[in-house]
Amino acid sequence: MLQGYGPIFQTLLGTLLTWGLTAAGAAMVAVIPGTQKNVLDSSLGFAAGVMIAASYWSLLAPAVELAEESKQYGENGEYAWCPVAIGFILGALFVLGADVLISSLGVSNPQMILALQGTGRAGKEKDETHPHYYQDQHISENATTIDVYTDSAPSRRRVKGGGDSNLSGSLRSHQGSHEQTLSSSQQYQQWRRMLLLIMAITIHNIPEGLAVGVAFGAVGSSPSASFQKARNLAIGIGIQNFPEGLAVSVPLHAAGFSVGRSLWYGQLSGLVEPIAGVLGAAFVSLAEPALPYALAFAAGAMIFVVVDDLIPEANTSGNGRLASCGAIAGFVIMMVLDTALG
Repeated sequence: MLQGYGPIFQTLLGTLLTWGLTAAGAAMVAVIPGTQKNVLDSSLGFAAGVMIAASYWSLLAPAVELAEESKQYGENGEYAWCPVAIGFILGALFVLGADVLISSLGVSNPQMILALQGTGRAGKEKDETHPHYYQDQHISENATTIDVYTDSAPSRRRVKGGGDSNLSGSLRSHQGSHEQTLSSSQQYQQWRRMLLLIMAITIHNIPEGLAVGVAFGAVGSSPSASFQKARNLAIGIGIQNFPEGLAVSVPLHAAGFSVGRSLWYGQLSGLVEPIAGVLGAAFVSLAEPALPYALAFAAGAMIFVVVDDLIPEANTSGNGRLASCGAIAGFVIMMVLDTALG
């Protein structure tokens, strides 16, 4: 950001910085080892904490302040809550609608999911915690023992000799088909969850890019609208974006995505900021009144993803305490960055 250039060029430089720091945060996935379930749950908790803190300090609080300053919502800003409440509800409804659309389309093709993950083989690991059905087979030369567990009660069958080999083969084939179905379903749910997470962070970055663009576009329009304030805003948002990139890439890697794919999707969530920033600088007179709605919209989207998906999922495998610690850590880190950088 170099003083003396036009607002659009300044905005482009500033938002490229914010995107670059998002990518730097996402790149931390290369030094965070492990893809175990506890890593996934703790990273989901961390992402939830980051998103909750960012929703208030980066989005809702500035939205209320902007609405109060605009004088469009009462002389003393007594109705400043109106655009914030409307934007917040619309953001939550947007994510809900997107989730319903994804589910209704049934985009569960394993090949599509594997392409997103960057791997060439489907996972065939047995889900031993699945509550509805589980089969285990022990095969020897003389007998086949088949344990079948259903929702009602376990039963044990022993097939002797080779006369019933067709039965054991049929059950084995059924088991493999069932395991493949479970694997595809689990991969689809992971893909859906990660898609919603990426979408929420991306939506959050759009109004931040607009804010940087408006700040540079408004330089000189009033005594408080200075180049230094716009520059500090861009730097502050960029530093805040570092843990957000991390909050996207780590859960992706823990869910089975490669390091490269996790980094790619993590930085992709911040790539919208230069686009939104340039638009904000070019249409500052139109973008500025819409900022309270846009900021609250992003907050509503993020909170909905947190309470509807991230927190429930992080508590399903017995790692709830670990996920809660991750959420506290993410919240504190984001809160300190938001408040310290203004």
